[in-house]
Amino acid sequence: MKALLQRVTTARVEVSGSTVGQIDKGLLILLGITPSDTPQLAAKLAERVANYRLFSDAEDKMNLSLLDCQGAALVVSQFTLAADTNSGRRPSFSSAAAPDLAEPLYLAFVAALQRLGVPVATGVFGADMQVSLTNDGPVTFLLDTEKK
Repeated sequence: MKALLQRVTTARVEVSGSTVGQIDKGLLILLGITPSDTPQLAAKLAERVANYRLFSDAEDKMNLSLLDCQGAALVVSQFTLAADTNSGRRPSFSSAAAPDLAEPLYLAFVAALQRLGVPVATGVFGADMQVSLTNDGPVTFLLDTEKK
């Protein structure tokens, strides 16, 4: 499972011209899921995301987490994060989880963030979405549950 975190001052996702999810200060989280991912990994990644220190404190150091700054999360499914890009000129998506496996894990990640006290907005799983954001910093990190 991969989570691309983007620190934002605002973010929104639209489907067919209608806003389906929107946040102000917080994280836009693009979530990529592989066939080997589990609900336990989703919960562990959610805990890491909620407590990952990437917001600035009074001394302008990245010492505050999403929970510390009372930010929100906009979680968007992003199967292309699971693509194999190691060779050729076209990505392979064989390493991405099938929708029937990925959607419950996406929902488990969202629910885990909510249980931790993070306000969560979402996109629509599997939909063609347009995502808009104002990246704050810019600050972007990729968290990956795969063992290296």
